[in-house]
Amino acid sequence: MKEFRTAAVIGAGTIGLSWTALFAGHGLTVRVSDPRPDLADAVLKALEEFTPHLAARGLDVTGLADRVILAGDVAEAVRDADVVQENGPENVEFKKDLFKTLLEEAPKHALLLSSSSAIPSTAFTGDLADASRVLIGHPFNPPHLIPLVEVVPGERTSEESVRRAVGFYTFLGRTPVVERKEIPGFVGNRLQNALSREAIYLVEQGVVTPEDLDKVITNSLGIRWATVGPFLGSHLGGGPGGYRHMAEHIGKSMKKMWAGLGNPSQSPEEQEQLIEAVETAYGSSTYSELAETRDRKQLAVLNAVEEN
Repeated sequence: MKEFRTAAVIGAGTIGLSWTALFAGHGLTVRVSDPRPDLADAVLKALEEFTPHLAARGLDVTGLADRVILAGDVAEAVRDADVVQENGPENVEFKKDLFKTLLEEAPKHALLLSSSSAIPSTAFTGDLADASRVLIGHPFNPPHLIPLVEVVPGERTSEESVRRAVGFYTFLGRTPVVERKEIPGFVGNRLQNALSREAIYLVEQGVVTPEDLDKVITNSLGIRWATVGPFLGSHLGGGPGGYRHMAEHIGKSMKKMWAGLGNPSQSPEEQEQLIEAVETAYGSSTYSELAETRDRKQLAVLNAVEEN
């Protein structure tokens, strides 16, 4: 996509490194900035780890590392950027200061995108002279594999910037979804947290172990939602009568169930018990081993869904 040739990645944690690989995999020159002392090693390790994923998705990974440049600071990273993807801490004051710098140092045409997981852009752009190019581009981890990007404009974001952001993420093979109302946590994390809250409650109450709860999801809802999502799933669940039949007949019993959903207390003692239960279930494997298994399975799901 000629409009985007150079990208700046600000913050090289888990998300930033994944973005870096994805951007480079699509032929962009990528300038990365992060104060971490092991930046060079972290970038090289990530590119080596993610290259097979990108290749499996049909991308040309020849010379991938040659397209990634380590910048000395934020100003150097964004100086020639067409798009900036920020991946800093979930802290409003930090983002206020950073986006002030981005606005001053990046070219006037550059899109200024934030990977913020919960903070809407309006919360940190109020003092900017121009917030028309600032908006949220929230991915799901890891963004080089998971297609969704939540595109959330702020109160002062221009429609042109929304259009360009959608075009950019589409060019990257992502699935951008524009959310027209700012709400903390956006859509994906709110849905995830709603399920997590009930999951924690069920484990706290001794109904199920963390490992078996994961089995419930991966052997039922996970499969269904990966193919049709909640609303289409309910529409199909209503049979020939569709969602109307589901809502008018089963909906009443579902409303009663909503009233009985749990509210985990998560006292320090209960939180510690939950942590220990999860560690008992999965602590025998390293992070790298678990992540490799996750990514391999996610690639298989993506390929299966796209084949149909």
